Amino acid sequence: MKYLIIGLGNIGDEYENTRHNIGFKIIDKLTKDNSISLSLDRHAFMAEYKYKGKTLILIKPTTYMNLSGKAVHYWMQKEKIPVENILVLVDDIALPFGTIRMKAKGSDGGHNGLKHIQETLGHSNYARLRFGIGNNYAKGRQVEYVLGEWGKEEQNQLIQYIDKSIEGIHQFVSVGIDKAMSLVNQK
Repeated sequence: MKYLIIGLGNIGDEYENTRHNIGFKIIDKLTKDNSISLSLDRHAFMAEYKYKGKTLILIKPTTYMNLSGKAVHYWMQKEKIPVENILVLVDDIALPFGTIRMKAKGSDGGHNGLKHIQETLGHSNYARLRFGIGNNYAKGRQVEYVLGEWGKEEQNQLIQYIDKSIEGIHQFVSVGIDKAMSLVNQK
């Protein structure tokens, strides 16, 4: 059984440590922890990862955030992965920093990456793991905040929340979205 795990972010050094790139950070930590290399392929950096008899196709789209749906669609088709087996890792300003929430479907919440995925797929019935980045910004400064780098205190706690997100990925592929939501969302 195959799963597509999509970490959202923007390519380029200037975005590497920004809040908006948490999806990339989660994929990077997962591949590093398991000694897997990402390689550049069509529309994404990609790696294959085996977990408990399941194959996870991990991607970091190279399309930039606003065109993420292009990479998602391509890899779903290429690997013949049904929509119920995809999980999008995404930053969320509506959640306090470090809060991890899993949802089976939902709106894009104003997130351009999710918006493009929804437009490309024609629906929003795909699972997502939402990583809370908080909303500690002045009115009119949302873009600067989201594209800003993590604060010192946030950086000190980031790894534990990334590890919690990886746990969520493992739950998703092991027990399915419904059980994974109850396990991940109660913590």
